[in-house]
Amino acid sequence: MQTLVAILIVITTVLVMEFVAWSSHKYVMHGFGWGWHRDHHEPHDGFFEKNDLYAVVGAAISISFFMLGSPLVLGADAWWPATFIGLGVMAYGAIYTLVHDGLVHQRWFRWVPKKGYAKRLVQAHKLHHATIGKEGGVSFGFIIARDPQVLKRELRAQRERGIAVLREAVD
Repeated sequence: MQTLVAILIVITTVLVMEFVAWSSHKYVMHGFGWGWHRDHHEPHDGFFEKNDLYAVVGAAISISFFMLGSPLVLGADAWWPATFIGLGVMAYGAIYTLVHDGLVHQRWFRWVPKKGYAKRLVQAHKLHHATIGKEGGVSFGFIIARDPQVLKRELRAQRERGIAVLREAVD
């Protein structure tokens, strides 16, 4: 039974992390944390970005949960579910890194999906990058990718209301 609970904690954490990623991306990265995130939205020559510091923050959160669940660190005060929450945060980080950095931004492999959900993920994230600057935007999460046609309509509406400045490719 404890194994099943541990698996459910990991899966639930991965799912919750999509909401955490969406909200931190929209309100932190496109808010007061724009200084770290800006170079991710602008052309640059280097392999690393300041934006990669957010991965370090995510790793620190995961490590903190592992520590809270570790009897080696906290002895009898260790909270065993924290280990599996840390594992879920780490799993989401791995998925995000492989799909976002690898598939969408092609930092280490060169495959462009032509169909299916992988294509939809790429399209949704490319539309996220269709805005110039931190204002406006769509598709702040990552595992849940909405219909690209709906996202395009939302971007055009944001432009018409003066919320977002769009790159020409969206037109």
